[in-house]
Amino acid sequence: MEQGVNDALPLRKIIHVDMDAFYASVEQRDNPALRGKPLAVGGMHRGVVAAASYEARTFGVRSAMPSVTALRKCPDLIFVKPRFDAYREVSGQIRAIFLDYTPQVEPLSLDEAYLDVTEDLKGIGIATEIAKEIRARIRQETGLTASAGVSYNKFLAKLASDQNKPDGLCIIPPAKGPAFVASLPVSRFHGVGPKTAAKMARLGIETGADLRDCTREFLSENFGSSADYYYDLARGICHRQVRANRERKSIGAEDTFFADLAEEAEMVAELDRISQTVWRRIGEKGDISGRTVTLKVKYQDFQIVTRAKSLDRPVSDREEFLAIGCALLRTLLPVPKGVRLLGLTLSNLGEAEPAPGIAEPALPL
Repeated sequence: MEQGVNDALPLRKIIHVDMDAFYASVEQRDNPALRGKPLAVGGMHRGVVAAASYEARTFGVRSAMPSVTALRKCPDLIFVKPRFDAYREVSGQIRAIFLDYTPQVEPLSLDEAYLDVTEDLKGIGIATEIAKEIRARIRQETGLTASAGVSYNKFLAKLASDQNKPDGLCIIPPAKGPAFVASLPVSRFHGVGPKTAAKMARLGIETGADLRDCTREFLSENFGSSADYYYDLARGICHRQVRANRERKSIGAEDTFFADLAEEAEMVAELDRISQTVWRRIGEKGDISGRTVTLKVKYQDFQIVTRAKSLDRPVSDREEFLAIGCALLRTLLPVPKGVRLLGLTLSNLGEAEPAPGIAEPALPL
């Protein structure tokens, strides 16, 4: 017999909260002159769009789009420099609201998170009511809007949060999960990227219903170890749990330059500045250490090259982090063409080693 929703892991009550155009909304909140206008957060010259207001999105402007492309689509687009300190402050306010309802909060970024409210701290018992209350508090305490999805697993909760944006709420109960999945294009599924979606399309799989009609054997032949995962998704089943202390895999920073760089001295100066940003972010995360340093270089023709070095011990401090980054850069010198972007990342993360001598049930949605 095929596995159904009721045969999966015990049902949970999951909320996915996603702030609406977060960076752009913070800018419009703090500067009334920007309200109602097409706005992009990011660099106007040689940069990319970090976030776009809904007014800009009507012109086709999207995050990660090159600024020059965004300006072609929307000549009246207003660019503002990102203020990450402000975004982090608001994110902290929102996180504090979440923690009033459950300790089971898994942040995905500054502007979105999963909450497992199967057992909520306020004893409300109904995830839909919790989501409504959280959204109301976010609006009242920050002046911003959030969309939320409520369902019995993470996969469906995230799909639901995107269903009625902006400022929307969508609930997918267990009885409706499989039908909801069947109606969607597979390109919206978590874990189905553009290449996989294109491969599925070549195989005649374009919707959840198409995917559900595939046998495990067919999926295994074409998608290997991912077959069981896709087979379950097509039936509204997802075993991923909310992880309150989700391990971060890396911490890094990068920057795109107004003019291409070619000289070692100017690239080292930029790496010095970038390393300071990375080390500040590491400090904000607490006692974290890492053993691998990765350098990212993007040339003027958008070719990307990376170099990495791993130590048998944690990187000791920012100076060593920068020194390793500069050593990796020198393996690429002289550069064959102008450099438009540099980045540094610390990975293989773990808790910093202590100094010697210091001890170390399913209710309705």
